[in-house]
Amino acid sequence: MTKVLVLHSVCLVRSALAALLRSEGDFDVTSSGWRAAARQAEFLRPDVAVVDFDCPEVSAALLADTDTDAGRLLPHCPAPLLVLARADMPGTLSRAFRTRALGYVDKDGSPDRLVRAIGKVAAGERFIDATLASAFMEADPMPLSPRELSVLARAAEGDSVAEIARALHLASGTVRNYMAAVTRKTGARNRIDAIRISRRAGWV
Repeated sequence: MTKVLVLHSVCLVRSALAALLRSEGDFDVTSSGWRAAARQAEFLRPDVAVVDFDCPEVSAALLADTDTDAGRLLPHCPAPLLVLARADMPGTLSRAFRTRALGYVDKDGSPDRLVRAIGKVAAGERFIDATLASAFMEADPMPLSPRELSVLARAAEGDSVAEIARALHLASGTVRNYMAAVTRKTGARNRIDAIRISRRAGWV
């Protein structure tokens, strides 16, 4: 039986995914919110961790470190990641690719695709939905540095300059400089416009 850990910030969604997988395959499924993800992963030692990259908590974890990879997302867990993503959000796919996840499943696809992908990933094989492969090829280059993205992600959550500075151990002036660079690189009119543009692209 394949042990699967489903991670999602919305309880109803992760419960529905877990119920679906239990009904569709020979899976031992546990679901968890992102805050308990690392603890659950270390305790359960799943064969596959299914992660929805549209969740804000995942974005924050990805952008918190310039060396993000699967090990940083789920410390002490050797389980390969299987990403749930959307083809119309190439920025999200770009961030997902940074984790070196083994599987990428289109959220608009059929349950059969997810079941098949879990089997492949659990066996150590790569799985990429054809629709997502096309989106990877068409994605625009990311114009922002990892540090600029981390500042922008916190700004998008409503943090003030002072709060961002404390959280990222930066001077307030440095945070303002990063935000100015973000505004310039995205072609935005101001900070709010930069957040809007970046969200639409799937970068935060």
